[in-house]
Amino acid sequence: MGDSLAGKRVLITQSEEFMGPALCKGFAAYGAEVIAAPETLAEPGAAEALVERSGRVDVLIANLAIPAPRTAIVDVTEEEWRHAFSHLVDPLPRLFRALLPQMLDRGEGKIVVMGSASALRGMPKVTTYSAARGAQIAYVRAAGAEVAAENIQINLIAQNFVDNPTYFPPEVQELDAFQRRLRNEVPLGRLATPEEDAQFAVFLASSEVNFFVGQSFAFSGGWVT
Repeated sequence: MGDSLAGKRVLITQSEEFMGPALCKGFAAYGAEVIAAPETLAEPGAAEALVERSGRVDVLIANLAIPAPRTAIVDVTEEEWRHAFSHLVDPLPRLFRALLPQMLDRGEGKIVVMGSASALRGMPKVTTYSAARGAQIAYVRAAGAEVAAENIQINLIAQNFVDNPTYFPPEVQELDAFQRRLRNEVPLGRLATPEEDAQFAVFLASSEVNFFVGQSFAFSGGWVT
């Protein structure tokens, strides 16, 4: 698995946040040429400029993240809502519009969106974040169906409880309350390692794996079943 990635050009967004570092390392280990893009893509034109700079892209890993706000529904501001959607949702159609033409011309391509299982399980005070992550899932479902016949596979990893610097930094993991939450809410009782998550992304991006279309895979140690 992953042998087909040798020499492939893999664009990884927000490469220094969320799952970026593990993804860069994981794809490089299979011989891929990693294009690490650390910047956020919230501003109009940023995604298109990135794709133009990157040249040929065989695989896109849309790794998009913001700290998840925890706000009661009645206190959610327009600014909070727009911030979440501008960083997590708006970059997707911009990236896809810029990148899909070259994949369509070649008759092949892979896109994996690093999403969140928060869209699959109701939690209080995360309506903004969950709605944005849910929009990612709906977009991937429709986009994946649209381009499947062109040998382009688009899928999403809906993750939670994966060790990463954005959502589970060391200072959070050290809290007794967090350790209790792991034991009580996650059947496996632990965080996934970054390497486990990166390997799943490698799996979905590999040419050996072509039968998943528009899927959102819960990767959460049983938190979502």
